[in-house]
Parts: sequence; C-alpha cells; structure tokens
Amino acid sequence: MTPARPSPWPRRLLILLAVVLLILFLLLPLLTVFASAFAHGVAAYGAALADPDALSAIGLTLTVAALVLPFNLLFGLAAAWAVAKFDFPGKSLVITLIDLPFSVSPVISGLIFLLLFGLQGWLGPWLAARDLRVMFALPGMVLVTLFVTLPFVARELIPLMEEQGTEEEEAALMLGASGWRIFWRITLPNVRWGLLAGVLLSNARAMGEFGAVSMVSGHILGLTMTLPQQVERFYNDYNTVGAFSLASLLALLGLLTLVAKSLLEKRTPTSGA
Repeated sequence: MTPARPSPWPRRLLILLAVVLLILFLLLPLLTVFASAFAHGVAAYGAALADPDALSAIGLTLTVAALVLPFNLLFGLAAAWAVAKFDFPGKSLVITLIDLPFSVSPVISGLIFLLLFGLQGWLGPWLAARDLRVMFALPGMVLVTLFVTLPFVARELIPLMEEQGTEEEEAALMLGASGWRIFWRITLPNVRWGLLAGVLLSNARAMGEFGAVSMVSGHILGLTMTLPQQVERFYNDYNTVGAFSLASLLALLGLLTLVAKSLLEKRTPTSGA
C-alpha cells in the first residue's frame, strides 16, 4: 500500500505568506525610499547629496566608523579567540558582557555615557577642569558607537571558531609552535572571511546608528550631525528630497552589506570542509 503523501497546500501557503510579508515590510519600504529620493530627478538627487550640511554629515559618519573599526576588530578577535579556544573561570560572564549592547537600548546607552562624561556626570567636572571635551564632540560619538557595535565581530567569530575546534592549534602546539605563530598561521587564516563579515556588519551598524549618537552629539549643525541625524533634520525641515537622498545611501549600504556578508559566508571554511 502506497503511503499517503502530505498535502502541499500548507507549505505553499506558508511560502506565500512569507513572500507577502517580505514585499510589504521590506521591499516596498526600500522602493519608497529610492523612489522618493529620485522623485525630482537625478539633478535634485545630486544637489541634495552636494549640500554642505549633507557632505559634513557624510564625512563625520565615515570618520566615526573609521575610528571605531580598529577597536571592534581587535576586541572581536581577542574575545572570540578567548571564548572559543580556552576554558577559564568567568567565561559565561564574559559571553554575557559581550551580548550586553544587544540588550540595552541605544538611547539608554547614550544616557549612560552622559551620566559618566557629561558636565554634571561623574567624570564631567574632572574633564572640564582639564579642558577635555567628550560629550557633544567627536570622542563621545565614537565611544557610544563603539559600545553599540562592539559585539558584532565577536558574535560572528565565536560560533565559527567553536565549529572549527582546536585540533589544528593543538597539533601545531605539539610541534613546538608558539601561541602567536599559531594565531597568525592557523587561527586567523581560518576565520578571515568570517572576520571580514563581522567587520562589515559592525561598520554598517556604526554608520546607521542614531539613538545613542543623538544623545551625546549635541546636534551641532555642520559639526556633530551624522548621516542619520541629518536625515531627520532634512525631514523635519520638509526637505523630503534631501532626507530620502541621504536615506537611500544608508539603505544602499545595508543592501551591499547583506550581499557581501552572504558571499563571504559561502567562502568561510568550517570543520566539515
């Protein structure tokens, strides 16, 4: 007796529902952003991007992302290597602290840094006495951006390193290789594509961060306005072309990041490769 085949309709309905939701909540908003950006033509789009305030916001956003990147890279590598390759007391606490920025609202993160480094904060008077400005300036924006982007590289590398195991490192150690030589010749090459994917994600997050940066930037036009903040300013000033033009840059960055991450994941070696 031939066993009864399950009906294909539940599977088809679920696929259809997923496609409809993707179109409604992902594709249509993206199309709206780009359509609104070019609503008045390419010339208006280019003029919006050439606006001095827009150029200042783009430059500041790139500067913050560039300053944050080395710290994310070093911390992500060190944290992932320690968690995935070694057992030590407090390991679970370290993992929890790595995930902490994911569970804290960016606005709360910015408020915490204000309480620490603001003029009325714990360290504010000490900084002011030495004429050191952290809040409402570039250092504060870098600090809060670093906080919200810190877990991305580590969280991309930890599962990859755990899946690859420690057999190659142990074999190299038995052959007399030093710890740094093992890291540079074995560990790092094995995770280079995953590392690059984590860097891309953290960089995209840094450029798109709004809440935390908004709390500590001071919204000083031409000085401490990042790209997301400039989008808000243009929109509040009824400059919809300017707002959607800058928003299209952020949307394009996100799309390119996802595509690049997908391509890198295909090149990432695993223990079964």
